[in-house]
Amino acid sequence: MENTNDWIKEKLTEYSEDGYRKFTSSLIPGVEHILGIRLPLLRKMAKELAKGDWREYLEHALDDVMEETMLQGMTLGYAKASFEEKEPYLNCFVKKINNWSVCDSTCAGMKPQNALDAKAYWNYACGLLQRKEEFVIRFGVVMILDHFITEDYINEVLPLLDGIGHEGYYVKMAVAWAVSVCYVKFPKETMQMLENSNMDDFTYNKAIQKMIESYRVLPEDKEKLRLMKRK
Repeated sequence: MENTNDWIKEKLTEYSEDGYRKFTSSLIPGVEHILGIRLPLLRKMAKELAKGDWREYLEHALDDVMEETMLQGMTLGYAKASFEEKEPYLNCFVKKINNWSVCDSTCAGMKPQNALDAKAYWNYACGLLQRKEEFVIRFGVVMILDHFITEDYINEVLPLLDGIGHEGYYVKMAVAWAVSVCYVKFPKETMQMLENSNMDDFTYNKAIQKMIESYRVLPEDKEKLRLMKRK
């Protein structure tokens, strides 16, 4: 295991860019220990780790820098295993998330293997929405956004999103983002939810704004959405 962590340290040092570190730091203020490594390089490392003994790696992984934490989530996503096998490691990982970048970059690769796996991930994401921690909830929202805004789940997704009342900024922004994607894919169903929405004004208006900014929404629909903004 020591050799694995040594290899990770070596690669992270090799891939780090000072200019990119400054850029990344500007996007996630307040987060320390950032090396500045581009996501494709981290994903490349994670795929290598996922081919080996990923369980052993995750049990002894280091958290000295942000990219090490991100690498753990990516590796877990790429590992060829069922949700049941991954769940203990996922429970440990979500507690480590302290910014939107680690959260969102991990969710995209956390793809269900099959329909049974998808149901397990769905239930897990729904459970995270009941938690109190800002980035744990955001992880649940972004998991739903990435993998469950589908015909099979949309009628469950919309009331779930509408019912999230956490005051965290990054939760609100994730919910707004997810609702805007729902509108792009399922405009009729999403509009019905918006007309009777329980979302707070900030989240509601952010969702509307994201819809208006989307190139996938028709100009005439954008005009109607502008009229729906709350004062």
